[in-house]
Amino acid sequence: MLKLAAQNQNALPQQSQGPDKVDPMTKIMKSAVSVAILFMAQGALACDYPARVDMPDGATASKEAMIAGQKAVKSYMTEMEEYLACIESEEAAAVLSLGEIDEDTERQREEMFNKKYNAAVEQMNLIAEEFNVEVRAYKDVNR
Repeated sequence: MLKLAAQNQNALPQQSQGPDKVDPMTKIMKSAVSVAILFMAQGALACDYPARVDMPDGATASKEAMIAGQKAVKSYMTEMEEYLACIESEEAAAVLSLGEIDEDTERQREEMFNKKYNAAVEQMNLIAEEFNVEVRAYKDVNR
């Protein structure tokens, strides 16, 4: 059976291609494999965006509630750092699986990644500032 397949393969006309020419079927197969790998990588790595923390009301919260809030914010920040590392790894793996891509596609991917990353960092900054506002309110009430 293998001999027959090898004989049939030899029977196909061979197209002469220069060193810079790539068979269109090869391009299609590479693209299909890249897309499949990309979807599998997204499922395997699936970076989960951390849930927003419940912020204590500094004007009415007890000391214990403020300490619990502080721990929750620290935990959130750690989870966000893990999320950022995950999306960096995910993007690096996706870029590797795509192989060579045109400049426009590469630029678009980079812009989308930067927007996603920067939005997460901005959220971290907002959570930190929100907690600091509540800490100031707590201190004002408990002087």
